[in-house]
Amino acid sequence: MTNAFESSAPGSAASPEQARAAKRRLRSLCQQMRDELGAAYQRQASDLICAQIEAWEPFRYAGVVLSFLPMRGEVDLRPLLLKFPHKRWAIPRVVEGPSQHLEFHSYRDDRLVRHRYGMLEPDPTLPEIPSAAADLIIVPGMAFTRHGYRLGYGGGYYDRLLSGGTHAVTLGVCYQALLLDDFPHGDRDVPVEHVVAERLGVVDCGQP
Repeated sequence: MTNAFESSAPGSAASPEQARAAKRRLRSLCQQMRDELGAAYQRQASDLICAQIEAWEPFRYAGVVLSFLPMRGEVDLRPLLLKFPHKRWAIPRVVEGPSQHLEFHSYRDDRLVRHRYGMLEPDPTLPEIPSAAADLIIVPGMAFTRHGYRLGYGGGYYDRLLSGGTHAVTLGVCYQALLLDDFPHGDRDVPVEHVVAERLGVVDCGQP
């Protein structure tokens, strides 16, 4: 998908101000597009994406996986968490305050709490799993580019997580309709190494 979503200079970095303004417009458009896919398609696409990830070698060999629970129509990866209980799964919890960041805790389906913004998070008393221990980090996003850049919700949590440095393989997840050729990105945007979509499968974003 191209056109309205592309920057005027594909592949180039926009200024921080340009990137923020463009992303505000894109979020509204992408959320509308994701809603228009409908729940039935989202379920079918999620199942296909789970199958693509399951067959992917880095996933098969990963012992510690940082993942996420779906919100606002995101891809649902919970079937993977259920099918591979021998892996050490962790899901994020938003830590608010002066240094807002994500903490990852062991996944327990019976130990989830609802954040005031509506998403489910792990009980904070569950064991914390540092990102440095991860073999694979599965990153949610409203949209991704084929170069691995992510359109999130504006909090910058995953950019801060990924910029901290990790040996883990990073995989962005989105619907094919929201895998875009390009959109403006700033210097602080950290790309993922791979992206998966329901029809395309897992693709290498060409990052070092």
